Amino acid sequence: MTSIILLEPENSGNVGAVARVMKNFGFKELILVNPKCKIDEECRRRAKNAQEILAGAKILKKIPIVNTLIGTTSELGTDYNIPRSPITSEQLTKLDLKGTVGLLFGRESYGLSNEEINKCDFVVTIPTSKEYPALNLSHSVAIILYELNKNKENIVSHIESMTVSERKQMNKMFKQILSKLKFATKEKKQTQIVVWKKILGKIFLSKREAYAVMGLFKKIIGKIK
Repeated sequence: MTSIILLEPENSGNVGAVARVMKNFGFKELILVNPKCKIDEECRRRAKNAQEILAGAKILKKIPIVNTLIGTTSELGTDYNIPRSPITSEQLTKLDLKGTVGLLFGRESYGLSNEEINKCDFVVTIPTSKEYPALNLSHSVAIILYELNKNKENIVSHIESMTVSERKQMNKMFKQILSKLKFATKEKKQTQIVVWKKILGKIFLSKREAYAVMGLFKKIIGKIK
């Protein structure tokens, strides 16, 4: 299940346009986090024949927990701004996404903050002109859903994927390993934590694979105590 999550949307017309795009590509779950606008007449007008998506939209106070949270950004990072080092919308389709997936889109005015980006497993960007990289919200949603829809059959799998709790446990165990290792500075250690959180976030494992990895981590922890 892939949810479209709009963080603090500011324009009701954009929310309606997103609902319409979702129906175009067969996506059903819309989540509005702390919206700054209402589902009003303009919203319904822009949604056209996607009224059921608006009617079923969930309104939450915070970003929900999912197996994989994918942030979106037009503000690209450098090698030194690791959280904002993105993959492209095309690369996103090559990932074997399993379990619950959340596509997180930021505010129309300034997108996602660094803190919000840090909560994501990884971020995706749409290649645009450097002169004017920011797209309209509904246009961004349309492009990414189009890319995902091209490989929709590859997204669905009968293999059970690891859960959110198993991903957290894997990260916890890796932090234990890092805590036993020496680094020149605290900053370098923190960089390793951020880098490996992103690496582990980009790895889509089955439940069996996750337990194999955690088994290896357990052996490493036992050896370096």
